[in-house]
Amino acid sequence: FFFFFFFFFFFKQKTAYEMLRSLVGSEMCIRDRYMGIEEQVKTAHKMLHQKTGLGNSFLGWLNLPKAYDKVEFERIKAAAKKIKSNTQVFLVIGIGGSYLGARAAIEYLYSQNYNALAKGVPEVYFIGNSISEDYLSEIIKICENKDVSINMISKSGTTTEPAIAFRVLRKYIEDKYGKEEAKNRIYCTTDKAKGTLKKLATEEGYETFVVPDDVGGRFSVLTAVGLLPIAVAGANIDELMNGAGQAMENFENDNLNENDCYKYAAVRNILYRKGKQTEILACYEPRFAMMNEWFKQLFGESEGKDKKGLFPASVIFSTDLHSMGQYIQDGNRFLFETVVDIKKTKNKIEIKEEQDDIDGLNFLSGKSMQFVNKKALEGTVLAHSDGDVPNGIIAVSYTHLTLPTKRIV
Repeated sequence: FFFFFFFFFFFKQKTAYEMLRSLVGSEMCIRDRYMGIEEQVKTAHKMLHQKTGLGNSFLGWLNLPKAYDKVEFERIKAAAKKIKSNTQVFLVIGIGGSYLGARAAIEYLYSQNYNALAKGVPEVYFIGNSISEDYLSEIIKICENKDVSINMISKSGTTTEPAIAFRVLRKYIEDKYGKEEAKNRIYCTTDKAKGTLKKLATEEGYETFVVPDDVGGRFSVLTAVGLLPIAVAGANIDELMNGAGQAMENFENDNLNENDCYKYAAVRNILYRKGKQTEILACYEPRFAMMNEWFKQLFGESEGKDKKGLFPASVIFSTDLHSMGQYIQDGNRFLFETVVDIKKTKNKIEIKEEQDDIDGLNFLSGKSMQFVNKKALEGTVLAHSDGDVPNGIIAVSYTHLTLPTKRIV
């Protein structure tokens, strides 16, 4: 539910889940089961919104788009403005939900090459999500002769990977600027009142932001956890929250025929009950790679309990058609695919005609690369569906942000 909800509120666009005819082609009973699950959807909706089920103390994300702390929101914007004015490299330290949502948003909305292409805003690097000393050393090298700020994100402050990175980089910042100036360049997103990181931030005088008690880490992208890095990258977080509010209203109803979140959840549930064990999230745009990673965390942590749950996997096509494509086409039939179909791209490259036609591609002359990509998607969906791999499509009217070319404050 949250992953689909995310698409709408981040991008303020029409997003639709299509249950393809091919999905029900060799799975005819799905159609009847889909209609039969409607009452269960209503029950789940009631339990979710009345917060009566297990884990109900962590459902703050459900109303977060409108019930967020407006004072802290303004502080986030002020901090982002300050960071953009005095920082060339912004280091976001966190693991799991403390970085995946923000990184996924930045790379999807801008580019997976954001740091190489954006001008006038800080480069944004996400660290503390591994224990690789080579990777951390490379990041420190990138910081040489550049102004740096840090955002340490951790509810407790003791999670191994980010804690190690923060220990190393806090010393780096203090050695580089001195302890007084370091206070102006270290930001902590943590618990409101307790924990190691909160205690340290208070003692040292670092500016702090709150991870709400009722919002689990993997759902925290619309708190300071995600909002500060996204704002530093130049995105308008006021618009982001407006989109979130629209999504909240659109997906509040329990009608299975109208609520795309529930259509998606219902089909996943039906296929799971029929014995499918793995869902593969597929997209044909490389900028979606970190969205894939966030999807795996959201579903892996949410559903992987009590020896139950679909295994979340992902691919980027057409790249992975030349590796995983073979298995999906002709391997064990325990999986299904959810394909994210991004309808529009922000750039256009036309394939030109060549006199010699050495590669035999002149039949594509005058066509865009997006046209070819779309045909690859359509052909693959049909081939995999014919091979007894059910396919559903999340159709996204692509909203992108233009890469910054001058300083934004």
